[in-house]
Amino acid sequence: MKTLPFNVMAYKKTPVFTQETVPAALLKQHTTKEGSWAKIWVISGQIEYQILVDPPEEHVLTTDFPGIVEPQTPHQVKPLGPVEFYVEFYRSED
Repeated sequence: MKTLPFNVMAYKKTPVFTQETVPAALLKQHTTKEGSWAKIWVISGQIEYQILVDPPEEHVLTTDFPGIVEPQTPHQVKPLGPVEFYVEFYRSED
């Protein structure tokens, strides 16, 4: 899994989503804005995080294993049963 660069700071976060309230846009391929990183924080349960590059990557995110989203990298998520999570967005301090 990637890590956030040292020169980024959080600027926004989503509400907490569940398997029932996760926005449909997150369940299909999407990207972050140019220069915007994200971190998927799981509060409880598990999420399948797919990074849709060549070769594709799949990770199971848990409370101990958050997901890092690189700028403009296509990805999608899939709840694996009951889950609570949120997404925090980061950008360069520069």
